[in-house]
Amino acid sequence: MVHENSPKRKIWVQVVIAMAISLLILLSGYSCYLIRRKYQQREVEKRKRKEYLKELTTSDSFNNANEVEGDGNEGHGLNILGFTTIMEATNNFSNENKLGQGGFGPVYKGKLRDGREIAVKRLSRNSGQGLLEFKNELILISKLQHTNLVRVLGCCIHGEEKMLIYEFMPNKSLDFFIFDPTKKELLDWGKRLNIIDGVAQGLLYLHKYSRMKVIHRDLKANNVLLDENMNAKISDFGMARIFKRNETEATTNRVVGTYGYMSPEYAMDGIFSIKSDVFSFGILILEIVSGRRNTSFYHFDDRSLNLIGYVWDLWKDGTALELKDPSLDGSCATNQLLRIIHVGLLCVQESATDRPTMSDVISMLSNETMVLPAPKQPAFFTGRNVPNIMTSKEGTSKDCSLNNLTISIMEAR
Repeated sequence: MVHENSPKRKIWVQVVIAMAISLLILLSGYSCYLIRRKYQQREVEKRKRKEYLKELTTSDSFNNANEVEGDGNEGHGLNILGFTTIMEATNNFSNENKLGQGGFGPVYKGKLRDGREIAVKRLSRNSGQGLLEFKNELILISKLQHTNLVRVLGCCIHGEEKMLIYEFMPNKSLDFFIFDPTKKELLDWGKRLNIIDGVAQGLLYLHKYSRMKVIHRDLKANNVLLDENMNAKISDFGMARIFKRNETEATTNRVVGTYGYMSPEYAMDGIFSIKSDVFSFGILILEIVSGRRNTSFYHFDDRSLNLIGYVWDLWKDGTALELKDPSLDGSCATNQLLRIIHVGLLCVQESATDRPTMSDVISMLSNETMVLPAPKQPAFFTGRNVPNIMTSKEGTSKDCSLNNLTISIMEAR
């Protein structure tokens, strides 16, 4: 039996203590190694994602992006969200959280841990056009900030997964209300005027006051989102193009846009400019006033007309007030309604040079004493659109050829 104060027991205790301390040091060291390794792996992945984003947003071959100056934040200035965070926010991309489907891919509603609601655009892996739009939005979204543009919170790149994260718009898009017989009543005249002004202000910013001169190229009712107060926010910059400040127009051999909203010079000859957006804005004004789609057809004096043609004939006959959405009742002033229709017709004139700029449009809308020029004949006024082009179902596109152009047309919802 070893006495408790014997030298052997003391040595044994010291050995045990030393072994315990050594084991603790080893475990601590190994834990530190694992933590450091995990941190380094995260940093490597983060660096790869940033390098990928920088490569996309500084590519000379894509959309003149090399003309966009970096802001010192890895060349893109975007907040990168983790894939796990997005999975958690969208409940693993559940169908209950799915908001819709577009050419880019599905869109999901999500909620971050801090309580912010988000909309997640998830790129479809088999969407070639979607990848181009993803790259295009990455180039633009971190450089554009305006109260009438949808705010982008960040992006997520995880392997083959590519996502854009936006602020959530609780009232969906303009087309959800304006073309629905039961919901359009929620848009009284005051709200419609506010939406028209909001879109006009957003376009003016893109054309004149942003860091870059941007042509949206796909302005339409379902790309105008509405916040909780029904304020308009322009969305979807996948087809937008950046212009140099002294550049007035450009030409493309691949026309991409939405049936009913494309200007004639763009649809027929591939020429686009700020006046292309003005044309789309004019269509939007007429749709908001009437509650009708431009792609719908109307019979007038034994002729089949689209909305532009219908409005033009009403204007020539002095009966433009008949365009007013019946759900508005008597809530709008006659002179104000006629003025907005007048501005809409000026925006859709056949010649791009005859159309006003967005600066002019805002002056016309805000200054009721300003004398407006008489509108000239609008484009496509006979109810025809681009010949031999078949539109496709929502979320897909149809490629056709016209005048040696490749044309991808999407039908508005």
